[in-house]
Amino acid sequence: MTEPIGGWIWGRNLRAFLEVLSLYAGYEFDGTDWRTVEAGVQETDDDNPDLWYTYPLVGVNSTLEVSLARAVGGEEVSVRVAGAEAPDLRLRTDTLLSALAAG
Repeated sequence: MTEPIGGWIWGRNLRAFLEVLSLYAGYEFDGTDWRTVEAGVQETDDDNPDLWYTYPLVGVNSTLEVSLARAVGGEEVSVRVAGAEAPDLRLRTDTLLSALAAG
């Protein structure tokens, strides 16, 4: 198993990140998924590993485990994606993180 891919994105980009990542995995991320994630990340803290929220994206192409935590007092969301084994999926995931951290 490969190392998880980690980084951060702006909180305002979280839904877009999950929607695009879901497309890569072959999973249909919908409004119910978003409401679940939105509620799950509310009480997270990126400085405390016990307070991260994890959500599975079980798609036809890949099964990804996305761990998320908000920066307390900030607008950033820390992200770790496990299960991205294929080189192209790893590259896409890393690029998506970089793009959504920029703006």
